[in-house]
Amino acid sequence: MAYLSLALPVSRGDALRLAEEALPQQQRPENAAGQHAQPAPLPPLTTLSPEDEQFLDTLERANFLFFWEQANPQTGLIKDRCDVRTKDTSVAASIASSGFGLTAICIAEKRGFISRAEARLRVVQSLAFLWHKLPTHRGFYFHFANINTGERVWDSEVSSVDTAILLCGVLTCRQHFIDDRDIAELAHAIFDRVDWTWLAEDTSLLSHGWTPELGFIPSRWDFYSELMMMYLLGMGSSSHPLNSDAWFAWKRTIFEYDGLRYIGSFAPLFVHQYSQAWFDFRNKRDRYADYFENSAIATDVHRRFCLELNEQFSDYSNALWGITASDSIRGYVVWGGPPAMGPIDGTVVPCAAGGSLPFLPDATMRVLRTIHDHYPQAWCRYGFVDAFNPLTNWYDTDVIGIDTGIMMVMAENVRTGFVWDTFMKNPEAQRGMDVAGFRPYDAAPYSSAGSQLQ
Repeated sequence: MAYLSLALPVSRGDALRLAEEALPQQQRPENAAGQHAQPAPLPPLTTLSPEDEQFLDTLERANFLFFWEQANPQTGLIKDRCDVRTKDTSVAASIASSGFGLTAICIAEKRGFISRAEARLRVVQSLAFLWHKLPTHRGFYFHFANINTGERVWDSEVSSVDTAILLCGVLTCRQHFIDDRDIAELAHAIFDRVDWTWLAEDTSLLSHGWTPELGFIPSRWDFYSELMMMYLLGMGSSSHPLNSDAWFAWKRTIFEYDGLRYIGSFAPLFVHQYSQAWFDFRNKRDRYADYFENSAIATDVHRRFCLELNEQFSDYSNALWGITASDSIRGYVVWGGPPAMGPIDGTVVPCAAGGSLPFLPDATMRVLRTIHDHYPQAWCRYGFVDAFNPLTNWYDTDVIGIDTGIMMVMAENVRTGFVWDTFMKNPEAQRGMDVAGFRPYDAAPYSSAGSQLQ
């Protein structure tokens, strides 16, 4: 696979305006027919109808209940997953689920699902436990912890990406409760304790994590994925900042499908969603791309990919599509495309569409309404179950925190932009994007060499 840096931003009209010769034809990820058609137009952005607003309000209320009810109020830790068909007795929390949960509390308070006093108490208890009691190493947290005690479970790793998701929730709370001194001081302390330079070790690329038994995980965050939030947070740190070289060290691979080009990875759709749950990439770009538009293109490509699968799996249609890492009848699987990856079998994963709501509102709303209206077994107290297969009549019994979380956050973002607007007030977020070279479209463009034209 060949890799290249983009000199121009991605735009909706011409996708990635790359020279045809920039990527040798035999090395390009291509569409199913192996052809290079003219870029197909993307669906236009649209405003939500009153019916859409009402549906998303119902979805957010249900999603929030998971983060409120499946948490230990004293520790603030939130379960990694929950069986919604029986009394769930699991005790494994995930720090990523907890990060989404902190953000969910801010949304819920804003919308009146809970009172300001209830929200503040839960946030203070959560942040106090994170600062004083939850085990860390160089400020990074273990992926999974006992919901009641905070003890590490399953010999899990100190996780870079899951810590980043948690930090995004912490910073969201700091800005939402901007006049609360207790929350501000705890949030500052938690964020400033993270030693990003330690995790980078002797390179510009962050490791996936670390364990006491084996040390650093050899895998590095070196290809486009959900990594953007980590590098931006690291570069935005005032206590242990990453060098700007980190932003330019990871590779941005160009994919092509059905005439559309975009930066992507051989990975599920969620890699285009997670960083954009908090960081607002709209109407700005770095020297490589407009990442919001890039995710819109990638989402539409995934929709088209699912439609191509209709010959194999008759349930996939323009009203029912979406495959990303999720539960399946075989257990948890990493699947999606294009190119096709994993044992795709006709399973539909609601958070594939739900996590992409701001990118393609019409197309994704159509899917969520179809699931809700025609597959009642896919709906539960906490919103959608994690996955289901209409062809085999299999319905998951679980909801997963990060999948429920990405739907709730993106539902609020497509409605009001509240999470983006709140999170981006943090100086760490602003500094990270400044160091990475992000500028609005009315700023001077970049030359092909990546420097700003005067």
